[in-house]
Amino acid sequence: MKRRWKVALAVLAVVVLAPVAGTLVPRPLIADSGDAAINARRPVLMLANPIHTDIAFPADPDIVERFSFLANAGLPLSSPDLRWIVVGWGGRAFYLETPTWGDLKPMPVIKALTVDRSVLHVALAGAIDTSHPSVVSMQVAPARLERMVAAVEASLATGSDNEPVLIPGAGYGEFDRFYEANGWFSALRGCNTWTSAILRQGGLQTGLWNPLPQTLSWSLKLHDGPPDLIDAPPVR
Repeated sequence: MKRRWKVALAVLAVVVLAPVAGTLVPRPLIADSGDAAINARRPVLMLANPIHTDIAFPADPDIVERFSFLANAGLPLSSPDLRWIVVGWGGRAFYLETPTWGDLKPMPVIKALTVDRSVLHVALAGAIDTSHPSVVSMQVAPARLERMVAAVEASLATGSDNEPVLIPGAGYGEFDRFYEANGWFSALRGCNTWTSAILRQGGLQTGLWNPLPQTLSWSLKLHDGPPDLIDAPPVR
């Protein structure tokens, strides 16, 4: 009986301490200051809900061009109201079958806690309130923004025509689409660790392992500076 309690306490300690350590230990250990381009930073947003994070890129002409495949899916890239292109990666079952908490089902939850195929969600957005607590604003050098977008592109699975593979009929509304993605989703490598990896391509330091939006937000504010890089007003 005592042995069982020791094992249970050890497991509990790992569960509690792993996210804490993953937040406190930076990744990479040494910040990259190679191409900061202070006078030419561009805005990037991280959008969070209780379990998931997305990245919002400014809908500037060069970014819109990189996401031009969305026009083939009927999304209005030329809309004058377009301000942001929002991307997120996640498990196929949970992402596609749970647009709201009211749609929660057992099987997608089981897959989200184990292993599932992955998908990429892309949405068009208008103005975003950057003062909202769920939004983290960042300023990124142009070369680093390019690396972030390239990393998102690398997450997209492509067909025989080298174009992203649209998932027919999948979406939450009129202005979003789902695409097949590379990589497997798991409890250890989930949507928020994907967001962390994309942010690191932007020269930002995240925590070593951030499975939750809260720990990712904390790690950004803990490790990244100077202060004008995080929660700085987007330059439009």
